[in-house]
Amino acid sequence: MKVFITGGTGAIGQYVTLEISKRGHEVTVLSRTPDKYAPMLDMADIKIVGGLMTDYALLEEYVKGQDAVISIALGWGNEPVSMLTNDTAATVNLLEISEKAGVGKFIFTSSTAAMGNCLPGIDESFCNMPTDLYGSTKSAIEAYVIGFRKYFPEAGGEARPVTMKRSIIRPGYTFGTPCFPGGTVQLDPRFRNIAKAVVNNEPVKLTKNDGTQFLSGAQIAKVYADLLESDLNEEVFLALAAEFMTWERIAEIALEEYPTSTSIIEVEDKGWDSTPVLYGTDKVKRVFGLEFRGEDEVRAHMKWSLEDALA
Repeated sequence: MKVFITGGTGAIGQYVTLEISKRGHEVTVLSRTPDKYAPMLDMADIKIVGGLMTDYALLEEYVKGQDAVISIALGWGNEPVSMLTNDTAATVNLLEISEKAGVGKFIFTSSTAAMGNCLPGIDESFCNMPTDLYGSTKSAIEAYVIGFRKYFPEAGGEARPVTMKRSIIRPGYTFGTPCFPGGTVQLDPRFRNIAKAVVNNEPVKLTKNDGTQFLSGAQIAKVYADLLESDLNEEVFLALAAEFMTWERIAEIALEEYPTSTSIIEVEDKGWDSTPVLYGTDKVKRVFGLEFRGEDEVRAHMKWSLEDALA
């Protein structure tokens, strides 16, 4: 299968690109800085092309002849209109370009932010209630992806049914080490701050019961690959670990991996509930047989963070 990926060199995208390529598919990746990813350029089934999500004429050329399009790139903005222009409009244009080019499958990367606050029992069946512009942008694109069942090529003409299968993946908190030297790494400073404190024998200051359903880019990539190889249409999948892990546990892992440290963990109690509210992960298990645990991947990432802190 020929697959075009936007954002295929990012924190999630680099793993998606490699996982799909490993499964025998031919991948073309859109990147703003293609020369930065020399190791990928040397891989036979991966082609990196330069361009922006808002260069629609260029996208039309790249999408021609592709069997599937995976949209992972994020076009950021600080205000409603800039978010609408840079991300919502850009992705919806790619959606339309893909259908008109005869692409068979379109996978959009949303976020749990599209759903809003995490509520008891929340899963893919809940109505989206975003609480910020990022979530609003993702939720809006989701509506276009699922609602794009027909369109009118000519004013006053007959509606044309959409033949392209369209589905959505909603990752939660994502982390991961680079796939190769110089590759992209997650931007959350907390892993880095814990590692620096541990190697410098300083206190690790955290909030009691603070944590999430940590899932690595490598694990999330399996959801993309399985969805790509399926015949599913108009489906939404949450991509998170089945378990909740606290930052306190991550700090303990750091001390286990660097046992000579004299750091202590200082936990501030802000009254946060010890019983976390979790996103449901039953659907991805039921459909693809995927159930993720985060600790091994977290440990590997903390080892990398400690090595980075020592460098």
